[in-house]
Amino acid sequence: MRWQIINAAGRPVITFALLAILVYACNNEKSKKNVEENLDSTVTENSTGNGDTVAVKVSDTVLLGLTADILLHIERGEYQQLADYIHPLEGLRFSPYGYIDTTRDQLFTKEKFLSTLSSPSKILWGYYDGSGDPIRLTLREYFRKFVYDVKFARPENLSLNKTVSSGNSLNNLQHIYPGCSFTESYFSGFEKKYEGMDWRSLKLVYKFYEGQYYLVGIIHDQWTI
Repeated sequence: MRWQIINAAGRPVITFALLAILVYACNNEKSKKNVEENLDSTVTENSTGNGDTVAVKVSDTVLLGLTADILLHIERGEYQQLADYIHPLEGLRFSPYGYIDTTRDQLFTKEKFLSTLSSPSKILWGYYDGSGDPIRLTLREYFRKFVYDVKFARPENLSLNKTVSSGNSLNNLQHIYPGCSFTESYFSGFEKKYEGMDWRSLKLVYKFYEGQYYLVGIIHDQWTI
């Protein structure tokens, strides 16, 4: 299977071979880098007036490297390391489907995330598409069901600030996360008999704050009724 990375303009960014080199390099360095060391000279910064700084043009290398590291931590079940990427002010929101529901989706601070890891308590994450039954899972169960249910660390397509997946869910990412950047790991399907209805997508949403990118959203998506 050949990977293709696509930027917001729809142009291929990195081939599989180059991505392999990038991932190898990123896994041997600290993944949370100071932006001044990693953004190229074409990047400018705008102040939002509330202490945040948003990169007008993001560095492909920084965000793709972060995504590679984060997905590797998730694949290995290294959730303590994942907690280091959570935004210190806004926290991290989990969305089981493409539509981001701010009234139902669970939002975690770093401290709450770490304390919940060892809890056997079931959490209400939303409602299953189709049946409408409540999604009640522990945090670790949720990761297996609605974060890393397929090998997103090795996707069919990886896009940067461009949505590849398309389904019935309303895509409100830019409305909920204005000024943020995101990557999407995408599979078009797994079995021919489903004719693409078994596609999967995982978006990681980043916000720039005090010199580095932090994770503010993890959005899982799939075919819905």
